Amino acid sequence: MIELIPLLMFVVVCLALMLGYPVAFTLAGTALLFAGAGIMGGVFDPTALTALPNRLFGTMNNITLMAVPLFVMMGVMLEKSRIAEELLENMAALFGSLRGGLSISVVLVGMLLAASTGIVGATVVTMGLMSLPTMLKRGYDPKLATGVICATGTLGQIIPPSIALVLLGDILSSAYQRSQLSRGVYAPETMSVGDLFIGALVPGVILVLLYVGYVFVYAQLKPQAAPAMPKQAINLAKLGKGLLPPVVLIMVVLGSILAGVATPTEAAAIGALGATLLAAVRGQLSRQRLSEVADGTVKVTCMVFMILMGAAVFSIVFRGFGGEELIHHWFATMPGGVMAATLVVMVVIFLLGFILDFIEITFVVVPIVAPILLNMGVDPIWLGIMIAVNLQTSFLTPPFGFALFYLRGVAPESVHTSDIYRGVIPFVVIQLLLLLALACYPELATWLPTIMKN
Repeated sequence: MIELIPLLMFVVVCLALMLGYPVAFTLAGTALLFAGAGIMGGVFDPTALTALPNRLFGTMNNITLMAVPLFVMMGVMLEKSRIAEELLENMAALFGSLRGGLSISVVLVGMLLAASTGIVGATVVTMGLMSLPTMLKRGYDPKLATGVICATGTLGQIIPPSIALVLLGDILSSAYQRSQLSRGVYAPETMSVGDLFIGALVPGVILVLLYVGYVFVYAQLKPQAAPAMPKQAINLAKLGKGLLPPVVLIMVVLGSILAGVATPTEAAAIGALGATLLAAVRGQLSRQRLSEVADGTVKVTCMVFMILMGAAVFSIVFRGFGGEELIHHWFATMPGGVMAATLVVMVVIFLLGFILDFIEITFVVVPIVAPILLNMGVDPIWLGIMIAVNLQTSFLTPPFGFALFYLRGVAPESVHTSDIYRGVIPFVVIQLLLLLALACYPELATWLPTIMKN
């Protein structure tokens, strides 16, 4: 029974989170309670906890994680200064005269907004408040309107440069080095956050194109569900002013990483500064707005790092009870080898996505399972992209997907919950098809990073 203590720890954490307790304190508190009970019962070595100060100090000194507050600031600044709202208005003016053009605009703007934040809740709520009333007013079917908004809100899991990929890339980088050292490779290959960004480009673009293609075909088959907006004269000067600067900013941030000119942290600093300058040039940078941006950035950053600290405590105690060896034994004896083990991990992560946010899963689950899968020969970039798309699908799947709850909270009463659920199903199918394509053709994720390295 003692060997099942790590599994019991995990179950207790999930139950406590479902009851609504704060994530960071739940992780740390549960781990310390189990450690205390284990010490008194003589089944846990207290010296394992001596590694905690070094873990926390290493986290605070992690250069890669310094990109988190900077990317958050960039996204919050674009939102608070109404740059994102103007971007949607100009994109709608560009595509609105097409059937389904407003939905296509939402997909493209949602892609850019997701790339700058990577936080599902923030993107869904922002797009819901900005675009849903307009789409309903223009006669769009509520199912299509809500489905598009929920789906684009989850794009931050896969579209670089988002903080979701920064956090996932940092965890996988450490796990990859640890797995190589455990196999006796003392000159290990490295995998950086930038590599994960590059690997996410092709799947991300494919997903956006599939979204746009579905909306376009839907609008042709059911024109009354996605009517075209009245044609209006396009002011090219206004369009360029509202459309180009934020697009160029995101391209510069991502391009500097892909070109190897800047690290993700340096690129995040460029993005935060660029977003601030854009707001200043547009006359949107008042003292109050700057205070709101700083407040929002600090809140999100504190949440991320507190969860990371709680996860560090949990992982140390989990390993102290032999949890990593237990999971490794299960995977090693599982029929089907590496493919079966990967499938089990993906199913578990998908189900956990109903009750845990991507930050908790990245900090708690990925450090446990990733080293084992990497030891079995799984490519780290492919694994990272699979986890990101898998979580994105989980957050969108009825009846428990986070994105659905976020949109329900800001949608008008005229939009029924059943409309939201039915609207996202085609997008869930699209994402499942992408997962299947990635499983059958890993080159979709690994080809571009290999080319860039060479």
